[in-house]
Amino acid sequence: MGMMQEFKQFAVKGNVIDLAVGVIIGGAFGKIVGSLVDDVIMPVVGRVVGNLDFSDLYLPLGPVPEGTASTLAAVREAGVPVLAYGSFISVAINFLILAFIIFLMIKQINRLKKAEPAPPPPATPEDIVLLREIRDSLKK
Repeated sequence: MGMMQEFKQFAVKGNVIDLAVGVIIGGAFGKIVGSLVDDVIMPVVGRVVGNLDFSDLYLPLGPVPEGTASTLAAVREAGVPVLAYGSFISVAINFLILAFIIFLMIKQINRLKKAEPAPPPPATPEDIVLLREIRDSLKK
């Protein structure tokens, strides 16, 4: 069996295709959650905390040249190494929201799986039924 034929068998298996679909949907879902955090949640949190924009929070790790604006982009453009912990806060919130949504989805899926009635047991084969009848008649 050639390598290409083996790869074809591997690639068309249901699990690989399901995984590919999951990765694509997950990537799109991650972008939606990222937008939710960056465009909806973080501005509200920043407003509550006091007009604070988390994406612009940083700690310079070197001397900042005079006349440089105090924004993250300007300091980076000046070539100053920075610890951009505001971006980390946004990514951490993205992760927590995404993990919570996935938790809720899995919880719902598990609940739906439990709600399905158990299939009836398979019918007993006829030879077993006959053997049981013979056994029962011999007990009498």
